[in-house]
Amino acid sequence: MNRRLAWSTPLLQWCAGFALALLLAAQAHAGRPTAIPAGGFVALSYHDVEDDAPRGGAPGAGRYGLDVSQLVAHFGWLRAHGYRPVSLERIAEARRGGPPLPPKAVLLTFDDGFANFYTHVYPLLRLFDYPAVIALVGSWMDAPAGAAIDYDQEKVARDRFLTWGQVREMVASGLVEVASHSHALHRGVLANPQGNEQPAAVTRIYDPATRTREDDASYLARVRDDLRHSASRIERETGKAPRTVVWPYGRYNGELQGIARALGMPLMLTLEDGPNAADTPLDRIRRVIVEFGPDLGEFVDEVERIWPENPQRAVHVDLDYVYSPDPAEQERNLSALLDRIRALRPTTVYLQAFADPDGDGVADSLYFPSRHLPMRADLFNRVAWQLETRTDVRVYAWMPVLAFRLPDGHPAGGDLVTAAGGKAGSSYRRLSPFSPRARAAIADIYADLGRSASFSGLLFHDDALLGDHEDASPWAIETYRERWGLPGSLDAIRADAGLAAEWSRRKTEWLVAFTQELAAQAGRFTAPLKTARNLYAAPVLDSAAQAWFAQSLPAFLRAYDYTALMAMPRLEASADPARFLRSLVESVRAHPDGLARTVFELQSRDWSTRRPVPSAEFVAWIRQLELAGARNIGYYPDDARADVPALRELVPAFSVRALQEP
Repeated sequence: MNRRLAWSTPLLQWCAGFALALLLAAQAHAGRPTAIPAGGFVALSYHDVEDDAPRGGAPGAGRYGLDVSQLVAHFGWLRAHGYRPVSLERIAEARRGGPPLPPKAVLLTFDDGFANFYTHVYPLLRLFDYPAVIALVGSWMDAPAGAAIDYDQEKVARDRFLTWGQVREMVASGLVEVASHSHALHRGVLANPQGNEQPAAVTRIYDPATRTREDDASYLARVRDDLRHSASRIERETGKAPRTVVWPYGRYNGELQGIARALGMPLMLTLEDGPNAADTPLDRIRRVIVEFGPDLGEFVDEVERIWPENPQRAVHVDLDYVYSPDPAEQERNLSALLDRIRALRPTTVYLQAFADPDGDGVADSLYFPSRHLPMRADLFNRVAWQLETRTDVRVYAWMPVLAFRLPDGHPAGGDLVTAAGGKAGSSYRRLSPFSPRARAAIADIYADLGRSASFSGLLFHDDALLGDHEDASPWAIETYRERWGLPGSLDAIRADAGLAAEWSRRKTEWLVAFTQELAAQAGRFTAPLKTARNLYAAPVLDSAAQAWFAQSLPAFLRAYDYTALMAMPRLEASADPARFLRSLVESVRAHPDGLARTVFELQSRDWSTRRPVPSAEFVAWIRQLELAGARNIGYYPDDARADVPALRELVPAFSVRALQEP
């Protein structure tokens, strides 16, 4: 026996006895349901498996540290309850039409290449006959003896990580597959003028000397060279080219995925939570991260999670309230926002990425660099990163779809939505979604957003509408006539009920398709992105009103992860707010998954009076929505400076996560 493994024989004997005890004691839970769908699997992400590791919450406990006895308990429980660890090859073969995966299939993965994988985990894999994947960082593997590794902002000795000799031995066993965890992308790089460091694989490095970020060519060359070096190094050392990449920190984007595929790594592991269905793409395999030293009960809850996600609590934040030309004041504003969000504990922040100082809903400039509009301040990335990392929320970039005021002289600046017959259109000044020049400029703006910032989703603003006399621009008329087979006259279309209905439906679909194109542009450089879109109340309550907006709840539920429904009694001049809110909830309930995927957005200000909605009334609206059955609730706007809504009254009524804590 290898000398490095000889000491572990007592461990193996103890493990065998412990596993047998688990087998005998498991019957009480044998009938418990599993969250793994038929033909699917759950992937577990482990890291550092130590001797006598402090348990979660104990002093000195690391986020990813796990005591070896806990891992034994995990493995024993999996076996006792019929879970079947499978290899990546078995998963890939099933997708190619081979034998289906067994029920309760599990993929075991271990990130970062800690040396204790060889001394602690590998013996357990042999004992249980479990396959596993190890993800190696090439620069750490190649560091000389005695070197210090920068790991999670700490200096860690080189001997804490595997050697290539150990890796070759484990690969030869047939139980261990090696994946690329990059060569040197498992680190932070400077991301913005304020000094934030963000994951190297998905971040354009910011140069303070030139006040610019990497361009496309430099960024793509850097990450391509890194992944190519990692793959060739693994093949040279093990004799097998990796087919799998495990994204550092779970962060990736569409461009990275394309590079990995081109380098022969079509399998990709993320840190998106939840089980993998039979049709989950193998280039975005979900993994449940094992962290904070979970005891067996906590581990079981993670593997067998069958309850729905927590209700969404969404807060609209105007960056115009944070921005200041005085950097010190701006930082104070940001600190106040972070303190407020920590106290409120929402799940989601819809964060304004455009500047609208005059409040007309049209983007005059942006809070990120772009080719088509001026930048008011390079602020969106800073605030989004601070919110996600300091307050544990998911940030959606809140952006217009059409309402951009392009600079004078811009080729698409005058390509506007127009109304026919002198009729009044929307109050928004919008670029026409039928103009190729306008569409290209807007797509570029979204791509620039993705290049410059890290965030979790997109919220499409309520400017994405076309009234029942819009759009009469020449580009729209050409589309109606040449692509849709409709008359080239809005009067002719509107005179025929059937043509008018077809026109309305196609406009709704056209706007949906355009927003999906915009999401794809942003997702080239920051992914995965959730999507949400604002919807007016009228199309939900009155089917005839869909034609007035080119908006439809069923279409939105099909197209987006969430619909942000504007449940704003005072905006609608409702004489009976409680009845209005109940009617909205009942209308949404009539659609499959309607309540699960609709966020009811209240108003915290009365725009007719320019005053805050009184706290008692605002809290009553929240209660009325909850009593009617709404799961997901948000509001607009949140103003930390003015304490609107009043935090003291808001937290008990709004913050689901705060109420769930002991």
